[in-house]
Amino acid sequence: MSSRRLEILRAIVDEYVATQEPVGSKSIADRHGLGISPATIRNEMAVLEDEGLITQPHTSAGRIPTDLGYRVFVDKLATVRPLSSAERRAIETFLEGALDLDDVVMRTVRLLADVTKQVAVVQYPTMVKSRVRHVEIVSLTSSRLMVILITDAGRIEQRAIELTKDVPDQFISAIRNQLNNAMMGQSLPDVAERLTGIMESYSTSDRRDVAIVLSTVIEMAMEQPEQKVVLAGTANLARFQEDFSTQMHPVLEALEEQVVLLRLLGDANETVKVRIGSEQSETNLRSTSLVTVGYGSDSSPLGALGIIGPTRMDYAGSMAAVSAVARYVGRFINEGV
Repeated sequence: MSSRRLEILRAIVDEYVATQEPVGSKSIADRHGLGISPATIRNEMAVLEDEGLITQPHTSAGRIPTDLGYRVFVDKLATVRPLSSAERRAIETFLEGALDLDDVVMRTVRLLADVTKQVAVVQYPTMVKSRVRHVEIVSLTSSRLMVILITDAGRIEQRAIELTKDVPDQFISAIRNQLNNAMMGQSLPDVAERLTGIMESYSTSDRRDVAIVLSTVIEMAMEQPEQKVVLAGTANLARFQEDFSTQMHPVLEALEEQVVLLRLLGDANETVKVRIGSEQSETNLRSTSLVTVGYGSDSSPLGALGIIGPTRMDYAGSMAAVSAVARYVGRFINEGV
């Protein structure tokens, strides 16, 4: 595509996103300073229409972008518009007061919906990709213990166990230290292998209770709780009711399904991805666009987040917001909440 034609496509997308009105050649000539006449712009628009990048919704009306036009526009974005310093401060400040993982996730999804004015979706960190940060064992009674497993994603699993006999504080301290020495920094699927051999360091009389502790820790590490996704900003869709015409109800139906939301975020990685209109695998979401990215680690994200809105979206701004929020969330999780 010629650079001039690309600039005209960019102008049409910008105008249509801002006004929701079909864009004419005179409007582009007057507002975008391309240095070419309306007649030349009309000729180039005819080529863009032949290529399926823009369409004329009504006779004698201006043009609007097609899904393919938005795709070319997004792919040709030279730079993603950076967030202002005020927006960056707002994100950081909003997340700073988070108390635990649940609080981080809920703050994140509300923040993302507020910043983008779209529907925000945030996936909890998956346990299988997490590593052990710490194991704690707390005495509830002389024979009843609370085993607590804390991951680098800020997730906390805890289990109360009953031993066969009363155990002294030295027993609890010793096994706690052994567990942390063996497991700290290890991925959860590797936990069972790392605990091999601990049993042999105990007397025969203690081994039954050690086995109870070890088996509990292994179960907690291997357990894969149902993946969870949280949603915020559904009311923002009302701002774009005309974009959906009669298609709002199917969109709302799709957003109510956790399985659908998990599938939407399933292939997210460290690169911001944009899925536009007909590119959506979910039929009920083909009037929307989805912007997603992974968070937590560049090499292997712990989870993903994104926004859903109409195809008439500020893609540059949305991509910047999603990327920035993911970076801050990843930093909070990696540093511990």
